[in-house]
Amino acid sequence: MIIFSASSLRRFDVSLDGRIILRLIPWGGVNLEKTSEPFNGYYTIPKLLERNAKIYSTNPAYREKEYGIWQTWTWAQSHEEVTALANGLIELGLKEGDNVAIVGRNRPALYWSFIAAQMAGAVPVPVYNDAVGDEIAYVLEHCSAKFAIVGDQEQCDKLIDIKDKLPALTEIIYLDPRGLRKYDHSHLHAYKDVQKIGREKAQSQIETLEKRLNNQTENTTCVMLYTSGTTGKPKGVVLTYKNVLSASKAASEFDNLKHTDEILAYLPMAWVGDFIFANGQALWVGFCVNCPESADTMQGDLKEIGPTYFFSPPRIFETMLTSITIRMEDASNLKRKLFSFFMSHAKKVGNDILDGKNVGFWDRLKYSVGDFIIYKPLKNSLGLSRVRVGYTAGEAIGPEIFDFYRSLGINLKQLYGQTEAGVFVTLQPDKEVRADTVGVACPGVELKIAESGEVFYRSDSSFECYYKNPEGTASTKDKDGWVATGDAGFIEEDSGHLRIIDRAKDVGKMANGSLFAPKYVENKLKFYPNILEAVIFGNDKSHCCAFINIDLTAVGYWAERNNISYSSYQELAGHPDVVRQIQDHIEEVNISLAGDQMLSGCQIHRFLILHKELDADDGEMTRTRKVRRRIIEDKYSDLISGLYSNKTQISTDTEVTYEDGRKGSISATLELRDAEVVTEKVKAA
Repeated sequence: MIIFSASSLRRFDVSLDGRIILRLIPWGGVNLEKTSEPFNGYYTIPKLLERNAKIYSTNPAYREKEYGIWQTWTWAQSHEEVTALANGLIELGLKEGDNVAIVGRNRPALYWSFIAAQMAGAVPVPVYNDAVGDEIAYVLEHCSAKFAIVGDQEQCDKLIDIKDKLPALTEIIYLDPRGLRKYDHSHLHAYKDVQKIGREKAQSQIETLEKRLNNQTENTTCVMLYTSGTTGKPKGVVLTYKNVLSASKAASEFDNLKHTDEILAYLPMAWVGDFIFANGQALWVGFCVNCPESADTMQGDLKEIGPTYFFSPPRIFETMLTSITIRMEDASNLKRKLFSFFMSHAKKVGNDILDGKNVGFWDRLKYSVGDFIIYKPLKNSLGLSRVRVGYTAGEAIGPEIFDFYRSLGINLKQLYGQTEAGVFVTLQPDKEVRADTVGVACPGVELKIAESGEVFYRSDSSFECYYKNPEGTASTKDKDGWVATGDAGFIEEDSGHLRIIDRAKDVGKMANGSLFAPKYVENKLKFYPNILEAVIFGNDKSHCCAFINIDLTAVGYWAERNNISYSSYQELAGHPDVVRQIQDHIEEVNISLAGDQMLSGCQIHRFLILHKELDADDGEMTRTRKVRRRIIEDKYSDLISGLYSNKTQISTDTEVTYEDGRKGSISATLELRDAEVVTEKVKAA
């Protein structure tokens, strides 16, 4: 008997005796699924690597730019490199179930370390490359890591300095040998030496390796990823192969990713997005992972690779837009006029053309001219000319920034996700992309909105548990598998799209009862190239106030063009002309907020420009550049109190952490400035 059931707003299933045999998805056609074997026998990442080495043996799997030259490894070569490392790790004493810390920048050898650890039956635990010693110590001590695989001398030094805090850590393996020749090598090993041991012991290790591989199932732990720790200590999120591959499979099929696609892997390896894109999806689909030479060369490397599948947090897109704005200020009058004219037209029709909507002949012709003169050269200069699917997530992106890229013909979308979900909770279908939503539920994901407005989801990709934290697991994931996101939002009845308002804990009420949603306002402010970060306050208050971080690159360039000398961020941030520019931006945002019935109460009445950049080393931001709002409120409580007083100036002293871990302080006298707001009378007029 065949039963049709509406299992969600956007999905209809055909089932036979309780088994789903056909899934109809309105936005993408028909997706055949075999529930008995959803991964077609490839239920672990090492098995996917073995498959790719057979069917895509000569295809490029990994590239790395080193000393200005791109080096390429095929899938067959990558499989050999991984197997050699896995055998070497086993020979050094790595046991099934051990945790292996991986610390370093994006490099093929470190991506192989993930798979080698998995092949040996261990669990990879990536750590942020720029984390300070105490942060690394917390993660490695919490997960009792036995082995650590690191990139270079800097990471070795960090681990050696904290070794006394890590009794479980027995072996450190380094990739780059420079500077390490005279170190004590009793428990320190070169990556290539471990591989050499693995190749020598390959024959004797065959049975051991096969046994460990065969012991793994889809429910075996694939990876442990620590959260960014926005509200407290990072939590170790345990993801099984089923979690990772369910997410990778669903998202890859949703956007029709192919083995010929290319990505640039430049985001932190400890972040869930990089793991899913560069490990999960890359292994599932078989596309090539490209690693830039360094963070400083990323933009140039992006141009050379020309990825077809690209992910970036909003900060990167904001930085790109800032660079465009700066370059246009240096351009001739003719170029500036052409840019302004065609970008205005792109804003008008670009999105509609990208979505395949009806656009008049003359508008299409004008857009084609603009594409030849402006849009294509601009996309090429950004390295985005070949992007077929682009995503942004992590933080909400400003609608103006989002629309700018889409108007150029770049298929940029938003997704909504979490570490606990294996990234993907929602995705935006083609032709349904909007700046004000994060899309529909990813295939295989169910959504619901609690009475409180908090978003919940459940899926096969939902995390197993928090490591050594049953209380945290129980408070986040209930017995029915529903996971609390901590975000407030609602699902549009007509479209099924999810709209996120803000973090549930951050959304509040003003003293007059109007809605307080700080993130929405902050994103509007960050559209301006001069503003790097903004933090809004106003919950339970009569009005909103703001902290502003200027963008040193953009404002510094403005200062140079206007022959304004400065010696530090603090001096430039306090310049009267800079303060006046920021005030103008805030007042423009206030005008736009005044037209929003729900958020008009969030207009900013007073602001100050901080005397230092918010920094992860100072605990003010996470390593993924998310604002730690509660920490900032506590740390700068004197400045907040000043904003809600009649003071026009305030003196403060702030503790800072230097790159080498030393502590210092910065003293400053800050200007507290009023901003003009749009009142009801003004709106009525």
